[in-house]
Amino acid sequence: MDSSLTKPLAVVTGASSGIGYELAKQFAQNGFDLLVTATGASINEAAQAFEDLGALVETVQADLATYDGVETLYNKIKVNGRPVDAIAINAGVGVGGDFATQTDLKDELNLINLNVVSTVHLAKRVVKDMVDRGKGRILFTSSIVSQMPSPFQAVYAASKAFVHSFSEAIRNELKDTGVTVTALMPGATETNFFHRAGLDDTKVGVDEKDDPALVAKEGFEALMAGKDSVLAESLKTKLGGVVSKILPDTVTAELNRMLNEPGSADK
Repeated sequence: MDSSLTKPLAVVTGASSGIGYELAKQFAQNGFDLLVTATGASINEAAQAFEDLGALVETVQADLATYDGVETLYNKIKVNGRPVDAIAINAGVGVGGDFATQTDLKDELNLINLNVVSTVHLAKRVVKDMVDRGKGRILFTSSIVSQMPSPFQAVYAASKAFVHSFSEAIRNELKDTGVTVTALMPGATETNFFHRAGLDDTKVGVDEKDDPALVAKEGFEALMAGKDSVLAESLKTKLGGVVSKILPDTVTAELNRMLNEPGSADK
């Protein structure tokens, strides 16, 4: 039988590497077909790995930091003709460095467009369809830094604070609709994020990090259980989340400064 008639469909953004790649694997391993997207052609290579796990996979190569990129993805969803049972809005980017003297405004505006604007844009398109069906699951990739100021990742942390607040708010709005919303809050995870963000010479850049496969597994399980959020995956990350609720922002900002400050890898 055609799997499109029997298997649920999951959409995963930023699925070519890192947490997004591992989330897509989780869906494939648990009986979902996939529609996956990323900016580069590497999404097609990733799709083969997901197909090897038994999923029917379609790909979209689009830059979600642009309005047209999000619309391209959503148009593919509509043309596909299958209801979206779950979506992991995961694509994101970081920018590291001193806001006043080191970082580039263009990079930071691109970050806001991808991490914040595209998140709202895509959710706006997909959530209504889910509500109309009375069924659906949404996973937003937030971050532990959504809970605390993060000097030298100031715009990134603020973007994730937005995502987390947005997630919690629409979760409440949707509580009687059959649609659930979950925020995945990873700590430092072993992906290309830190290199791409220019954080190679920082303490957080060189420290041991969480396993993206385990982060994704916890995120998937929380999504399927309908939880509001999950701190994933190590004890260090979970403790960090607890500490962020106890200590004042001035203290957590100073702690994050020690992790993110350029050159701190050598201290």
